[in-house]
Amino acid sequence: MLPALRNRLNMPGIMDDFFGRDLMENFLSERTGVNVPAVNLAENNDEYRIEVAAPGLDKKDFKIDLDNDVLTISSEKEIKDEEKDEKFMRCEFNYTKFSRSFTLPESANADKIKATHKDGILYVHIPKKEEAKQKPPKQIDIS
Repeated sequence: MLPALRNRLNMPGIMDDFFGRDLMENFLSERTGVNVPAVNLAENNDEYRIEVAAPGLDKKDFKIDLDNDVLTISSEKEIKDEEKDEKFMRCEFNYTKFSRSFTLPESANADKIKATHKDGILYVHIPKKEEAKQKPPKQIDIS
């Protein structure tokens, strides 16, 4: 009941406690025009998963760093659009840059993190340590 109550009151949930929050995201996007990609955080019995929606970016455009249990996903991309005609030239630059950081929980196995990219979404798989995985119920025999 506590997680439902916390969500209804717009308080951070358990995933925010583990992964942290990018508190400046809304502030930056409204005031500077910087768009931070949407992120989904998921957890199952075996792993945590971060999904970053970044259409138009390829896997080569991403950089993922791990430093002291802080996972940082970033990207920089410059796009040039140039048109030349006999009497004029038009050149427009588009520069995209973002960075998101997540504090990993103690139960994460940082040595086995893997990432994949498909259809404009970056998937970061963070396995749990064996001792952190939920064990199936066990029946105890009475002697």
